[in-house]
Amino acid sequence: MGGPALGSPLQRPPPGAGIRLPPICRPGARHGQSRPRTHHGGPHRWKEQRSANNEANEVEWIEYRSTIKDIIETSNLPRRIFYDLRGNHDSFGVPSPGGDYDFYQKYSINAKLRRHGRVQSITLENSGQKHLFVGFDSTMEIGLRGPTNLFGHPTDKQLIELDQSLSQWDTDFNKAQVTKIAFGHFPISFSALTESGKSIRDVFLKHSLAAYLCGHLHTRFGKNLKRYYHRATEESPLSEHYYQFNMHQGYEIRSDKDNCSKEAENVEEEFWEWEMGDWRKSRSMRILAIDDGYVSYIDIDFRLGSKSIIILPTFPLDSRFMQRASASCDFKRHVMGASTFDTVRTLVFSRNKVVSVSVKIYDSRSGHLDVVFDSQMRRVSANESRGDMYLVPWNWRAFADPSPNRYWLQIEVMDITGDTSISQLRPFSVNGFTSKINWTWKEFFVMGVQWALIYHPVLWCAIALIFSLLLVPRASVLLFKDQFTYKYLRPNGNQLIFFKYLVVGFIWLFIELSRVIIVWYLLLVYMIYLLVFPWLFGHPITEDSLTSSMTFRGWILRLSIVAVKFSMLALQMSWSLFSLTFVSRYCPQL
Repeated sequence: MGGPALGSPLQRPPPGAGIRLPPICRPGARHGQSRPRTHHGGPHRWKEQRSANNEANEVEWIEYRSTIKDIIETSNLPRRIFYDLRGNHDSFGVPSPGGDYDFYQKYSINAKLRRHGRVQSITLENSGQKHLFVGFDSTMEIGLRGPTNLFGHPTDKQLIELDQSLSQWDTDFNKAQVTKIAFGHFPISFSALTESGKSIRDVFLKHSLAAYLCGHLHTRFGKNLKRYYHRATEESPLSEHYYQFNMHQGYEIRSDKDNCSKEAENVEEEFWEWEMGDWRKSRSMRILAIDDGYVSYIDIDFRLGSKSIIILPTFPLDSRFMQRASASCDFKRHVMGASTFDTVRTLVFSRNKVVSVSVKIYDSRSGHLDVVFDSQMRRVSANESRGDMYLVPWNWRAFADPSPNRYWLQIEVMDITGDTSISQLRPFSVNGFTSKINWTWKEFFVMGVQWALIYHPVLWCAIALIFSLLLVPRASVLLFKDQFTYKYLRPNGNQLIFFKYLVVGFIWLFIELSRVIIVWYLLLVYMIYLLVFPWLFGHPITEDSLTSSMTFRGWILRLSIVAVKFSMLALQMSWSLFSLTFVSRYCPQL
């Protein structure tokens, strides 16, 4: 069984909050075993004088460094297991890597330990099992200011390094199980394609990651910022390449007749994407556990104070957010013999001595939660983790059911002081089926839409729409002369509604505007200008940088050829859509 890996998505708190950070974090840091700690996104400061609300401040970086130092010294954990990851805030307004404005290179743990590569890998071995953690930095080389720094921009070279890092142990003749986990700042929905059109999603699917952890959106858009990726055996609809309405993509429940022995030879191409909460506002910390290849996690909310007891069930998995398509084959292969299915397992981290740990399983078929299993759990004696592993045997075959949310699991822990903690109820499916969860509209907007793929179609559709609003009315006037008057277009009949009048009025307005030759030509020249000439001039990096121009392709910087191409790509999926939206609203008003 693999020990827990602690991930803390730590960002710079508001002024003064960083001083309170160590007393709250110390219990969580002590609980975890010596596994990698990742910090997603560096410090950032919100400026009130200007709209540059992503600017990194050196004073806050110094505070961040002292805070992490206090956590390391208090928890007695080695510095080498901490990894901090650069985010878009850290590259904000940075003209060149390693320059005076690049505070990440001055104060981060990675910089102090001379981890200068864009891809970092950590390998762990425990009880014959292997765990691989790979982190990558896809921030822009040239740190443009907001809102043009919202997207990650991986390069072809970086994807090659990422592929090579994830390929470690693939040629191991022992064929030991390898659990692969990647962590980065940007979710895939906010990651651009490379110069050759490649995506980090394809690399992750190729290696069938257990999970990809990211920390860009945090929880401001919702609590279900999770997404499951699965390479379908059949050709998926074209729309699925651009968006999906729920967090489970292309996943279909397998029938009992599926041949899993054949699939066992070809590993499922799948992975989970889990957005992490932030420390700055949500006071959130995540503990990740790997138990015989099964990956689970728990998010801890410290806004109510530190926790004396932390409970992390490791098996069975939550059927909503942790189950994978390959789990159904695991169930079929384990039916005939003993396996890791034979026990219910949980990790318990406690500040005080634990007196008892019990598990309850509820059956929800009747519409109520009826207890069908209630048992005390015993602690595993041979355990190197600072947390304790508890388990209890169970007849898991009795809980086989086609419904992924019929049975619910809950763990209760009591320590020597009488303090009791109960884990959150979670559905599970030993069959390996997944309980479908739908996003809210905000969650769909940031997780379900592949912005890198829809940018060009939306851009050219917007341009085509605007030109249509100019050319079609003008053509109708030239072809049909005075036939298209408001009286001619006005609908007749008793079924008239306000919406019909509105549509007709809109069409009539554009036809009448096209009759005014001067106005029509001004709009046409304006649209041609937007496609050919710069939209504006400004300082995209720092106030003292050279003045640059911006077209619909992006900022054109006078630095180098590489910088120009990169900056143009960086801007495409942020500022252009905003500007075209403004133009499309502005033209009809003329």
